[in-house]
Amino acid sequence: RPGVCLVVSGPGFLHALGGMANATMNCWPLIVIGGSSDRNQETMGAFQEFPQVEAGRLYNKLSVRPSSLEVIPAVIEKAVRTSIYGRPGSCYIDIPGDFVNLQVNKSSVKYVECCLPPPVSMAECSAVSEAASIIVHSKQPLLIIGKGAAYSHAENNIRKLVDLCGLPFLPTPMAKGVVPDNHPNCVAAARSMALQHADVIILLGARLNWILHFGLPPRFRQDVKVIQIDICAEELGNNVRPAAMLLGDINAVTKQLLEEFSKRPLKYPSNSEWWKRLREKIMNNEERSKGLALQKSLPMNYYTVFHHIRELIPKDCILVSEGANTMDIGRTMLPNYHPRQRLDAGTFGTMGVGLAFAIAAAMVAKDQTPEKRVICVEGDSAFGFSGMEVETICRYNLPILIIVVNNNGIYTGLDADAWKEMLKFGDPAICVPPVSLLPNSHYEEIMSAFGGKGYFVKTPEELQNALKASVTDKQTPSLINVMIDPQSERKKQEFPWLTRSNL
Repeated sequence: RPGVCLVVSGPGFLHALGGMANATMNCWPLIVIGGSSDRNQETMGAFQEFPQVEAGRLYNKLSVRPSSLEVIPAVIEKAVRTSIYGRPGSCYIDIPGDFVNLQVNKSSVKYVECCLPPPVSMAECSAVSEAASIIVHSKQPLLIIGKGAAYSHAENNIRKLVDLCGLPFLPTPMAKGVVPDNHPNCVAAARSMALQHADVIILLGARLNWILHFGLPPRFRQDVKVIQIDICAEELGNNVRPAAMLLGDINAVTKQLLEEFSKRPLKYPSNSEWWKRLREKIMNNEERSKGLALQKSLPMNYYTVFHHIRELIPKDCILVSEGANTMDIGRTMLPNYHPRQRLDAGTFGTMGVGLAFAIAAAMVAKDQTPEKRVICVEGDSAFGFSGMEVETICRYNLPILIIVVNNNGIYTGLDADAWKEMLKFGDPAICVPPVSLLPNSHYEEIMSAFGGKGYFVKTPEELQNALKASVTDKQTPSLINVMIDPQSERKKQEFPWLTRSNL
């Protein structure tokens, strides 16, 4: 069902545009209801007057102003239906100021029933058969699980498909956990190699956009065969001509594939040359990460920090992550074992959403699964976008654990000594690199100021103690400010010019 956001006119509407765009790009159902100036003051320079309906059309599936009070129920029903049917997204409804005190006869209001749940569509039988045939004859198959699979609650059928056919799989960031990251067929640790050498790729609710390098060389084979499964017809064939197109609900179509493979069983051999190469690459990459994680030098690096976080946070927590290196490295180092329990900057790469995501997740968990923890792992620059939401967290007494991985900057920063040297050259606005933030900023004191618990840590031992205390305390919000080496980065990539595509 859609979330609903009520905003005021003009600047309030403009501030919501980013959220509308983020929802639409990430395929999340949302309805925004915005106030606007009185209709009889249009073009006169009314208070906060702005062409909101027109502006909203760029960011929403539907942007509309009801023509009268009588049609508001019908407009709301259409917005709900539009937001959840097909590919989900955002809808905007504009309410003029003069509507607020306007009165009409109740009998003239056009009441409508709530829309039916979205219809579950299935792929054509011939397309399912064709796709199964391509998979059966593949030498180096790869299953890519997208967040569309998580949205359609397809985890049970996808898990059956992976186990039945023995296929290697790769989750996109917010599809992590649809099949647990610790499943033996997960090849996330060999992502680049799996993408580059697969001869057949099955896309389950994933788009061939920048996150998957558009499906193009050099990150993919020139002759790769793509089997595309998507709920949106317009997405089929985008960037790469598919060998088979399966239009329909991910869960329903996966069930169709399972039925097809029950007629002609497929068990991809675990001792194949493809699996051997993948396992060797996984082992090598995991060893490299482990070596970085176990380094004893101070300040700590990203991998050391994430190693201790992974060891001490609950496996069933809702994980929110945003930042530059923090989110990228965290995606590989922090596993997910359950579907729909990871939120990050997403398809739109939106920064500043982390604390709001965490608050929303904590409110849902409070009602439905009060024992579940929400853990928000942020870079220091990402935290800076919305750090004052800590007050909201404390006001509603939400036991969110925020971990700020602080490298004094965006991507890289300066240590205190280097900062002082820079200041000798003059005004920091001119001399200091714009990606550098103030060294050793005590973000944890923001949490302490509102009654939560704050921790400033520099060593693995201090990090372990702070994590244990924060995880154990299920009543109080907490923030752990983790100082790391300002020059710490992710391990070198095979294609450095495309590393940002690992969001």
